[in-house]
Amino acid sequence: MTATITAFERSPDGGKGLARDTRVRWALEETGQPYAVRLVSFAAMKAPAHLALHPFGQIPTYEEGDLALFETGAIVFHLAERHAGLLPDDPDARARAIAWMFAAVNTVEPPILDLATALFQEGAQPWTQDRLPLVKDRIRARLGQLSTHLGDAEWLDGAFSAGDLMMVSVLLRCRPSGLLDEYPNLAAYVARGEGRPAYRRAFADQLAVNTRPAD
Repeated sequence: MTATITAFERSPDGGKGLARDTRVRWALEETGQPYAVRLVSFAAMKAPAHLALHPFGQIPTYEEGDLALFETGAIVFHLAERHAGLLPDDPDARARAIAWMFAAVNTVEPPILDLATALFQEGAQPWTQDRLPLVKDRIRARLGQLSTHLGDAEWLDGAFSAGDLMMVSVLLRCRPSGLLDEYPNLAAYVARGEGRPAYRRAFADQLAVNTRPAD
């Protein structure tokens, strides 16, 4: 049965791969699963039909038969458990890959999102310029720890896994700030993720949606 995901009708990033549906597209491509995309407007995301799928009115959602999921981590985990390609066979390595999935969204992503909030939602506040250095230092603290762990390894724990997929996706959101470039091994790590054929297909599909002529 072909799964259906939802994505922005027009993404705020203009198709740069930062919207969270890219993570799910990437996981589907890595596991070789066909999928359909239902595009939703910002108004439709707050309508009852979409809220029944995603109670917080966001994207992406994932539907397959009677199953409906929201939250990218949960969707990627579901795909990784059900299909080969994103989790190791060894139980211990599998558990570590899952731990890195959680680390990406629970430990590394929050300060990165805080910076986006400070810049785009709180930018006009009089205290924003004083707060920004603190926010950036919190990001640097996490990036420094991650950089130390990665060292000169290709991936976080042996072969590429769902942990890397989620971590690269999170780090991509940090690139516009310039902070990622302060850690050359992390910048190279992200570039390796972007170089994977499955990522390139996912990115191209998301970009095509956002560069098509307006209706």
